Formats: sequence, structure tokens, C-alpha cells
Amino acid sequence: MALTPEDVVNKRFQQTKFREGYDQDEVDDFLDEVVVELRRLTAENEQLRAENEELRAAASAAPQAAAEPVAEPAAVEPEPAPVPEPAPAPAPAVELPAQGDDAETSSSLLVLARRLHDEHVAEGARKRDELIAEAESRAGTLVREAESESRRLQEESEGRAQQIVRDAEQHAQKVVGEAETKEREILSNLETSKSKLEERIEELRVFERDYRTNLRSYIESQLNDLNVSNAEFDGAAGTR
Repeated sequence: MALTPEDVVNKRFQQTKFREGYDQDEVDDFLDEVVVELRRLTAENEQLRAENEELRAAASAAPQAAAEPVAEPAAVEPEPAPVPEPAPAPAPAVELPAQGDDAETSSSLLVLARRLHDEHVAEGARKRDELIAEAESRAGTLVREAESESRRLQEESEGRAQQIVRDAEQHAQKVVGEAETKEREILSNLETSKSKLEERIEELRVFERDYRTNLRSYIESQLNDLNVSNAEFDGAAGTR
């Protein structure tokens, strides 16, 4: 593919990773392409120069050929003589740059390539510095944002922890209050049950005393009746 000035202007090299500047091998390859293209252009210039010389020689020989007499055809009938064609005008000479111009052009291209190389190197260094500055600025921004987010999360965590502690204390107080209320209810129920049991026990004691008294009276009554019956039986037996 032919190398154009736009290719030289738009050529971009890969930046090196561990040192400043561009990849030396890539720059050398590009300069080799420039040299090959310049040699091809020089060869084409030589060929065009040779063709130009041939065209000049042909143009010089054309007027001499036009000056020679033109043979008339044998006339069977009288016919007008043919009008001779006008001699061709000499071809314009193609102006080509001289050998000195080729050397100057090659030198100019080399100087241009070197200047473009230096400009690319300077541009790469400038972009590198811009990227480093942008990265440092971005890193500083990220660090500040991370610190701010960390403080926010810490404050939020502390607030959350305090809220959890307050909720736990309130829940504990609620549980303790419910337990105390339940305890009072249980004690009250136990007191009520105790009073009822004591009343029942007292009723049973009264019933027991009454039962014992009634039982004793009944037994004594039966014994008295039995004694009376025995006495009557003994009296009846004595009279016989």
C-alpha cells in the first residue's frame, strides 16, 4: 500500500509500559516503511524521467515526419487530392523533480517523520501526565467519597445500635412489668384460694365437732336405752 503524507501525520504508536516514549520496534518498523516508500518513489521518478526523455525525442521527430511528401493515389478518375493531415503537436513535457529535489524531498520526509515522532512522544508524555493527574484526582475523590461513606455508615451503625439498645431496654422493662403483673395476679389468686381453703377447713372442723357431738349423744342415748332394757330384763327375770 502506498504511503501518503496523511499516513505519516495520522500514524499513532503504542506507548511503552515500563518507560517513557513509544515502542522502539514499532517506530523503527514505521521508519523502514517510510524508507521503502521513498525508494519506490525515487525509482518511479527515474522511470518517469526516462519516459519523459522518450516523449521529448518522439516529439522532436514528429515535425520531420510531417515534412515528407505524401504519395497521391493513382487516379482513374480525376478526384480531388486528399488533404494532408496536420502534423501532431509535440507532446508537452512532463516536468518532474530533479534528482536533487528527490533527495531534498526524502530528507524533508525524514525530517517530517522525526518531527512527527517527537510530537507524538511529547503528546504521549502530555497525555500520560494528564491521565496520571486525572487518575490522582479521581483517586482522591474516591478516597474522600469512601471516607464520607464510611463515616455515614459508622454513624448509621451507631444510631442503629443505640436504637436496638433502647428497644431492648424497653422490651426488657415491658417483660419485667408483665412478669410483675402476672406475679401479683398469681399471688392474689393464691391468697383468694388460701382464704377459700381456710374457710372450707373451718367448715369441715365445725362439721367434725358437730358430727362428734351428735355421734357421742347418739351413742350415749343408745347406751342408756340399752341399760334401761337390761334393767327391765333383769327385773322381769327376778320376779319369776
